Amino acid sequence: MSKLLLAALCALSLAPSAGATELTALERRWLHAALPVLAYSRSLDLPIDVVVQPQAGPNDVAMAMGFAGGRCKLVLSLRGNPDAERVLDGVPSGQQAELIEAMAAHEVGHCWRHAQGDWHALPAGFVETGEERAHDPSLLAASKAMREMRREEGYADLVALAWTQHRYPADYARIYAWLDKVRAAQPAARSGHRSGHDTRAWVGLARDGRRFGAAGKPFEDALPLWREGLLKD
Repeated sequence: MSKLLLAALCALSLAPSAGATELTALERRWLHAALPVLAYSRSLDLPIDVVVQPQAGPNDVAMAMGFAGGRCKLVLSLRGNPDAERVLDGVPSGQQAELIEAMAAHEVGHCWRHAQGDWHALPAGFVETGEERAHDPSLLAASKAMREMRREEGYADLVALAWTQHRYPADYARIYAWLDKVRAAQPAARSGHRSGHDTRAWVGLARDGRRFGAAGKPFEDALPLWREGLLKD
């Protein structure tokens, strides 16, 4: 492992579930790709720990964000995970690092929302309209939870794209096309049922990366399109 990667991970509180000297080549590759996002997050004092699972669970995705004890947990579940890199299928190896970096930006977008105390909250001036009805209250609760999840995923996708526009403007169209394809291929989207990862209302607004502006602050740059997408979702 490079000294730069080791130092950065130590600064970001690498969890003891997998010591830094025990990281696999695949874990090092993903963490190295995520470093620019993690370094930026550290500059903003976001409370992020990196957790490397010693064994992935049956439904674990390669990279995810969790929350515990007032801190964000960026969890890598690559070991023993046959589907770890399925999201990169068909992408040449030389073009994968930017996609992993975008995924890291997406996850840190969740951390930003949580750290700001805005998790699952609508922005000022927005209220839900209409009324859902069901004989089973649990169905209403599940529907509400799905809407809240979809909004957070939409915001995080826009953060990933805003980050990409700032870091890789020449490659924005390629990376956007990959994310657009990933979201269009969601099983729930194909069957016509909305899911928590159906973010097409937001991703579709960001086809032109210049819509994010030139501030280079992804968490803030994502907000105008996120609000616009809320009206379409």
